[in-house]
Amino acid sequence: MTGLHRIAAAFAQTRADGRAALMPYLMAGYPNLEATRALVPALAAAGADLLELGVPFSDPIADGPTIQRAAHAALQQGVTPDDCLRLVHDLRCAGVEIPCLLMGYYNPIYTVEPAAYARAAREAGADGLIVPDLPVEESAELAAACRAEGLALIYLVAPNTPDDRLARIAAAAQGFLYLVSRPGTTGVRERLPEGLAEYVARVRARTDLPLALGFGIGAPAQAREAARLVDGVVVGSAVVERAGQSVQAAAGLVQELAHVMRDP
Repeated sequence: MTGLHRIAAAFAQTRADGRAALMPYLMAGYPNLEATRALVPALAAAGADLLELGVPFSDPIADGPTIQRAAHAALQQGVTPDDCLRLVHDLRCAGVEIPCLLMGYYNPIYTVEPAAYARAAREAGADGLIVPDLPVEESAELAAACRAEGLALIYLVAPNTPDDRLARIAAAAQGFLYLVSRPGTTGVRERLPEGLAEYVARVRARTDLPLALGFGIGAPAQAREAARLVDGVVVGSAVVERAGQSVQAAAGLVQELAHVMRDP
């Protein structure tokens, strides 16, 4: 089964269950690699349907303070993209089965060449890549490499994405579309933005792929509200903050999010 098939199967299952998929985010190597090895299976057991695993990078332009600090801490410990791939491999060997998407920036991918990176990601057991600083107009090489390996290259759209560009992104997308809830960086906000239903409807009109909403969702009430509109809910900074406290704290938050999302 390819990564694309595993992602499709995960969304098909949650759709059959009548709920949205829960997609927590962790920074690989935060607070350390051993903690990440314990966190991932704990979050899967707590109710995560898919997982985003951040690859630490020195200039994470899409991320807010919480994830920036986590990336900096991982880099200070010497965590590399190769460490992240080995981590995915170790997690698969340990029995973790939920789809895993590597979320990172393009520079490390470009350094080793897209085809080599996609092949290594597939061999490690990753199911897709999320590259927030790679625009669709410049993604052809990586997109071809991902197709060759059966990986999903996930594209991001925002509320201010023009209709013509949204159509180009939707035509190129595989796996699911990642809807950024608002312009700006990641980070927990007090409330979801206004006009979210209209934004989701505008994207739905252009694709049959599942839609996942992220950036700014942290509280269970926000996740419940988002789950009424989309097929997947991404929770990043709030999970990373709890991961810095303990495995139990992060798993407890994911369990609470999963619970409220089952009955939105």
